Amino acid sequence: MLVQISLMKNFLCYCFLTFCTFAAASVQGQDIHFSQMFETPLLRNPALSGIFSGDIRVQSVYRSQWNSLTDAYRTAAANVEYKIPVGQTNDYITLGGQVLYDKAGTVALTSTHILPAFNFHKSLSAKRNMYVSMALMGGWVQRSVDRSKITTNSQFNGSSYDAAAATGETFPKANYSYFDGSAGLSFNSQLGENEDNNLILGIAYHHFNKAKNIVFYTSSNIENTPKWVGSAAVRMNMTEYAYFTIEADYTKQGAYNEILGGVLYSMKLDGPENPKYLIHAGSYIRLKDALIPVVKVESKPLAIAVSYDVNISTLKRASAGRGGFELSLTYQGFLDKYNSSKNATRCPKF
Repeated sequence: MLVQISLMKNFLCYCFLTFCTFAAASVQGQDIHFSQMFETPLLRNPALSGIFSGDIRVQSVYRSQWNSLTDAYRTAAANVEYKIPVGQTNDYITLGGQVLYDKAGTVALTSTHILPAFNFHKSLSAKRNMYVSMALMGGWVQRSVDRSKITTNSQFNGSSYDAAAATGETFPKANYSYFDGSAGLSFNSQLGENEDNNLILGIAYHHFNKAKNIVFYTSSNIENTPKWVGSAAVRMNMTEYAYFTIEADYTKQGAYNEILGGVLYSMKLDGPENPKYLIHAGSYIRLKDALIPVVKVESKPLAIAVSYDVNISTLKRASAGRGGFELSLTYQGFLDKYNSSKNATRCPKF
């Protein structure tokens, strides 16, 4: 009897995890995202690309989530941005791209995204940093699942589980791919006379092409629900050696919405002008979900950041408060070439 109860518990667990993983493939409002929003600008809004001081920026982020509940959800992302001045004005363009890889749950639901991006920045002032930016990003997405890890009730005969038995599932393909597109608009401006004080506002529209049949069953007409993301950020000096950054995103996709925001306090360690060494610390919050402490250390042109999601949602009892760990690495700097943006454009200080 105890054996049967144990088998039944294992079977129900397998079924629940399988259901959750397949649901993640078709549920609307569950796009992949990171807590270190400041290290994934293109995922938030392609028009946020190129809004930094430098010619080039390369960012990578790794996230591991839900280790305490099931097979960990592991996500990795990398993006690159390269700024090119336009003519004799302060206008410039940013060429870039986003790569995203995610592997989730018991049946190894895997997503791969390859998304080139283009952003045009129009200067609105000859005397200060003030730009409006318009961007497009789009490319190829593939999703796959490991059929060998699928467990269904057809493999359970009431007293034992037979892994060799047929699953009873008839979906004809273990992977599918589609084109995905996003568009964005942003405005960034210097605040007052101090060029270190800046404001960014942005709005993005993701999945504007509404890709269809994004499930493993060919008979379905489920489409990718468009997603709106509104972004805002302010950076303000406190002293010559310290400043703070406040930022937040509001995301809405179908019936789902999310607010993620926080503040970072930054300290220059080796001088107020063009410091090489900085340390940043603060906290973000995903409302009704997680509290996220963050530490970031810079030794220019490199920076490394660590954060951890402390679960505060209704799942906190099952997860023991444990959520997701993130680690990011960034390279950002000038290339000192003849077409560098260093003296050709007004670089924002974010």
